Amino acid sequence: MNNLVKVGDCLEIMRTMEDGIIDLTVTSPPYDNLRQYNGYSFDFENIAKQLYRITKPGGVVVWVVGDATIKGSETGTSFKQALYFKEIGFNLHDTMIYLKGGQGATGSNKAYWQDFEYMFVLSKGFIKTFNPIEDRRNKTKAGIKLESAGHRHQNGEVKKKRIIIRKETGRRLNVWEYHESGTRINHPAVFPEKLAQDHILSWSNEKDLVFDPFAGSGTTGKMAILNYRNFIGCEISAEYAEIANARILRAHENNL
Repeated sequence: MNNLVKVGDCLEIMRTMEDGIIDLTVTSPPYDNLRQYNGYSFDFENIAKQLYRITKPGGVVVWVVGDATIKGSETGTSFKQALYFKEIGFNLHDTMIYLKGGQGATGSNKAYWQDFEYMFVLSKGFIKTFNPIEDRRNKTKAGIKLESAGHRHQNGEVKKKRIIIRKETGRRLNVWEYHESGTRINHPAVFPEKLAQDHILSWSNEKDLVFDPFAGSGTTGKMAILNYRNFIGCEISAEYAEIANARILRAHENNL
């Protein structure tokens, strides 16, 4: 089955892939040694170059990262990576925030608790697909847009006026809050399934090819399959790849 996670170094696996075949990448790399990973290996600059090569024109990379605080100073690795992506040709389409909703993360005891990560949305040229999620409740009255008769002039002409009544819900903002910490799985950094799903729905269409070079426990792959996308994944740890593939196979079974 082509949709399973391959075991191996993502850089070596990407080098075997054809140019411009990926519609969307959704991933969270092992940044700043904030987590302990089995078989950890991370050559960021070459990985970024390979991501650019294999992404289709108009395709998107969603890069979910945060920063460690070391000796009282945040590393700033996240922004360095975003700027490098721009340097090699990606557009920084949006800097989004993943708000963890009350889960204080690593930081300094003399600072406010850190409770978010960045979600850099990078595009290869002009973005091809955007399916906006519209679940933000509007403050004004819901309704429809219509035209009605207005003031009648002396010559008998009726000037129509346009009445705009907002829909009940509108486009979501770019700060996404998730109270779930991720499915309880034997992996140190599982992000919420809904986070992966929301990006998959936003930046790809059914039958598109979704990629995760750091597949981990398979969250991106599972949500890609459940939403009728195709999937390719890499994971250097055979232990984590086994977990990921089990989840992806169950997703396939649910779609049958």
